[in-house]
Amino acid sequence: MTPRELKEYSALRATIRQRGNARPWLAVAGLAAWSAEALAIAVLAPPPAVALVPLLILAASFEAVFALHVGVERIGRYVQVFHEAAGEPAAWEGAAMAFGRPPRGTATDPLFAAYFGLAALLNFVPVMLAVPVPVEALVIGGAHLLFVARIAAARRAAAGQRAADLARFQTMKDTPA
Repeated sequence: MTPRELKEYSALRATIRQRGNARPWLAVAGLAAWSAEALAIAVLAPPPAVALVPLLILAASFEAVFALHVGVERIGRYVQVFHEAAGEPAAWEGAAMAFGRPPRGTATDPLFAAYFGLAALLNFVPVMLAVPVPVEALVIGGAHLLFVARIAAARRAAAGQRAADLARFQTMKDTPA
């Protein structure tokens, strides 16, 4: 490995580490901001329309967590293809991918999808307790359902991302410029 390649490898591994550490903190901060906003609105403003404000915070937090996850995975596949192909300096990314799914009951959710989904459900409860008119329930409920659908779509995309990125980087490496 050349000094330039070693420097790039080190920088990419550091980026993975930093973004990987930022993801759970961002999820916790986003859920905390959502809960503070939802509580403030419940106390100060009558639902239902204002329930869209904490939903926006929730959605923005989820998108930030998802973006960090996608970036970390993509960098990992780049490292795997362009730096670990020859087994140098370590084959961490390849080994992690070959390891596969962890044993049942020990898997974690890198997108915190269940927590964001539960928060969306809890965010909608005050709307229903306020006995909205049907159009309010449809519009606000629709916004909440769109967010839950986005979470589901992101989970599906994340599930296939490693293999797709690996294949794409391998094609890039094998195709002359």
